[in-house]
Amino acid sequence: MRAGDPSRETGSDAALVARARAGDSAAFAALAGECRTRVWAICLRLTGNHADAEDALQDALTAAWQHIGTFRQEARFSTWLYRIAANAALGIVRRRRDTPLEPEAHDYLIVVDDHTEDHAERDRVQSALAQVPEPFRTALVLREYGDLSYEEIAAHQGVGVQTVKSRLYRARAAMAALLRPETS
Repeated sequence: MRAGDPSRETGSDAALVARARAGDSAAFAALAGECRTRVWAICLRLTGNHADAEDALQDALTAAWQHIGTFRQEARFSTWLYRIAANAALGIVRRRRDTPLEPEAHDYLIVVDDHTEDHAERDRVQSALAQVPEPFRTALVLREYGDLSYEEIAAHQGVGVQTVKSRLYRARAAMAALLRPETS
């Protein structure tokens, strides 16, 4: 079973959600702590830099805490939080659209899911990802870093599953073209 499959919360997660809804910040911290690394990865990949990712992470956690009462438990808590994080990151990206992204200004933070050891290679990947159109980039990040299913991405983006598949295909093709080694 994929980690992002929409399944009900485990018994302990359901209990933590109930406690968080009742105002228990420690229960919320435990829930958020379990998926914080992936939330960070989503924020970092969508914003493209450390400072904006930190802002997006804080915005996402704040919004999740403020709206925990609206969480219907139709999906896992982590999936719900990934969606909030993606929205927070995209909101920051939209607010700074007028400022060009400078790859050399990136901060690099190695996350659990990022096994690339070479800074130059991470720079190439991040620069390429920044060039992929937003709807395609978002779908790719949610799939590869958030481990969301096609259905969950479709619900998040307000499109059909076939559109998600098309966006993922195009995003992967764009990344492959952008990362293709240059021939001299």
